[in-house]
Amino acid sequence: MNILPRHEKAVIPIEKFTKYALEPKNSKGKYAAFETALGYNLENYQKLIDNIKSNINNFPAVKHPDKGHGTRYSVEMELMGENGKVARVITAWIDDNKTGDMRLISAYIKKRKGEQL
Repeated sequence: MNILPRHEKAVIPIEKFTKYALEPKNSKGKYAAFETALGYNLENYQKLIDNIKSNINNFPAVKHPDKGHGTRYSVEMELMGENGKVARVITAWIDDNKTGDMRLISAYIKKRKGEQL
């Protein structure tokens, strides 16, 4: 299985969650999906970050082409949330050419066919 390169040092900017994915004003529904599917919100965002970090090496990474800023990867992981439910979370990463960091660039809940969150 191909895991995310340098996953143990991967950078997850907290702003991806506190200012975007879990922020009701800015996330275009991501916050509701995370809260409904896994029980994560602005009050427990750090637990979501910790959950991603501790599970990133348990799922395969898919390599995507470099569009000029660094090689990109996606990792689809199955996580158990704070509410005891399990959901698929898609994470997107970049091996940043400028900083040399492996950095999270996006995370969202993958809906199952016919599922409403």
